[in-house]
Amino acid sequence: MANFHSRSNSFPSQSHPITESVEAHLCRLRDSETTSVCANLAILRNLHEGINDLIQMPSIQQTLSHESRINELLEGSLKLVDLCALSREIVSLTKESVQDLESSIRRNKAEAATSSDVSSYVASRKQITKMVNKSLKNLKSFNHKSTTDNDLLTMLKEAESQDLSVLKSVLILLSGENERSNQSSWSLLSKFTTQNSRVCSESGAEDLSSLNIQKSTKNTDCKSMLKKLKSSEMIIQELEEGLEALFRSLVKNRVSLLNVLSH
Repeated sequence: MANFHSRSNSFPSQSHPITESVEAHLCRLRDSETTSVCANLAILRNLHEGINDLIQMPSIQQTLSHESRINELLEGSLKLVDLCALSREIVSLTKESVQDLESSIRRNKAEAATSSDVSSYVASRKQITKMVNKSLKNLKSFNHKSTTDNDLLTMLKEAESQDLSVLKSVLILLSGENERSNQSSWSLLSKFTTQNSRVCSESGAEDLSSLNIQKSTKNTDCKSMLKKLKSSEMIIQELEEGLEALFRSLVKNRVSLLNVLSH
């Protein structure tokens, strides 16, 4: 666990329960290379609950109210809220397209999906891919590095960095890609996937690669496809719930920061 050596007088000591909780969650995220994306979303939610408790402390509010970089924190929090909202939208679109294809297969008594339904599904996956690619490209301009010796800001900026990392993992997971991918059309995604082992199926984490099917369903075992889609839907549902909880926590933290600024 990283130690914060140069502390401001208003920053709670490491023995303070809230500080210990926040740093414990940050430590878990630093060491979460083989942890599932959904598990990391849960850790983030708990992290932000602790951060919100920290912000409610009078000494912390006093520090933040005199901090010249609070606008930077507010800007970062807004970007994270927007990124989380976009991730939720992509999850919702993915869930809808999977359920539509499942319904098509069931209507045909698990023998086959109609070509129009498969084409609609593939078109939806392409749209999701574009959304993911655009989001990942925009993340490059996200400044989450801390260059301050203020312990509170260092902690908040590290939390921001972990938010960004986990949400990036969510996007890559939803793309259906993994570390082994070598498709040129997914080069940007592959680059990010290589840098982030959280989405690698070999690590024991989630795998949504079965979402990327071809237009042709000839010689396809639709019962097997239905089983894989159902398995993917369960992961998607867990992602949806995790992102919803994280979104509420991010909004709550942003409101707390705005309240500090307004007083």
